Amino acid sequence: MGLIKDIYSPAFYDTFAGILVDVLPEFEKATYISLIFNEDFKEMEWKERMKHTTRVLHKFMPEDFGKATKLIEKIITKLRTKSFGEDNLAFIFFADYVETYGLDDLETSVKAFEFITQFISCEFAVRPFILKYSDVMLNYMVIWSGHESAKVRRLASEGSRPRLPWAMAIPELKKNPAPILPILDNLKTDTSESVRRSVANSLNDIAKDHPLIVLEIASKWKGISKETDAIIKHGSRTLLKQGHADILKHYGLESHNIAVSGFEILTPDVSIGEALDFTFFVENNGTDTQTIRLEYAVYYFKSNGQLSKKVFKISERIFQPGEKIKVNRKQSFRLITTRKFYAGEHKLSVIVNGEEKVTGIFNLLDQHAKDQFTNPVKNNLNNFD
Repeated sequence: MGLIKDIYSPAFYDTFAGILVDVLPEFEKATYISLIFNEDFKEMEWKERMKHTTRVLHKFMPEDFGKATKLIEKIITKLRTKSFGEDNLAFIFFADYVETYGLDDLETSVKAFEFITQFISCEFAVRPFILKYSDVMLNYMVIWSGHESAKVRRLASEGSRPRLPWAMAIPELKKNPAPILPILDNLKTDTSESVRRSVANSLNDIAKDHPLIVLEIASKWKGISKETDAIIKHGSRTLLKQGHADILKHYGLESHNIAVSGFEILTPDVSIGEALDFTFFVENNGTDTQTIRLEYAVYYFKSNGQLSKKVFKISERIFQPGEKIKVNRKQSFRLITTRKFYAGEHKLSVIVNGEEKVTGIFNLLDQHAKDQFTNPVKNNLNNFD
């Protein structure tokens, strides 16, 4: 797999420049290519290359922002006739162009976003406009939530998320998400799965700061349709992982008649790069059917000596009275870029309907240390049933 920055390749720029030749008056392809591949290009990371592409394009565009956006529309139209670039991350510089050069021209930028996002998403580029224009921009996004294009409707919900990953923060929406609730309400029965998923992700963002708002929405939206129920469920995932009592009650997830037995950590000493292996039985001891949500938590040993909990879902389904199953699970400690592992004593727990039922400990070893490890830590099982 290549590096993400390599989407900005010589072949990409050659093809794109061929499009610009047909659209921009007095465009010089050779000059454009030389400006792109300057002496710093090779060392640029993805975002730097994207910003660099924006700046180079600007050199060939009119100073007047309104005229420039009309040319961007023509470029995108031409790209479509060549079947080149639709939803291609490389073209996010179109959105960046509006963010960079249009912040002082809200009306023109809104129109440009509406057009561009149907080619490549503008969810990141709208954030500075929300910061600067606040309610005015969010009112435009409420209007977008009724747009005929699913991509524009998705921009309304995704661009206004309080905690959009990798995006500019909107502190006011974290404090008070009320302005975006009409957007989510308009989209709760949307025909597009990508839009509905965006609504769910926004609800999950809100739940991290205002769980009661999401609980109220869950109650109000319950039963509207199976799709809306799915939005609520996905939007409540953080609350479910936290074992929030009210959301558990909302879904009828009680645990007092559910028993966990035979819990065993099969690999009490596991090296970084390998997998933890554990097993247990779960049984519905009640006289009625019961929905059981099974999860487990890994308490990762951190560099500061503290433990950091992360919850992983196993399954969720209905158990018949007396039904008992055996669960076998592996948890990988393969090295990845998004998580750093530290050798030391870790903890593992099994969670049933939000309640930690059993816990145990295991040792995570440096890759080179396993053969030297001679004093295994015994599994310390605490059964809370």
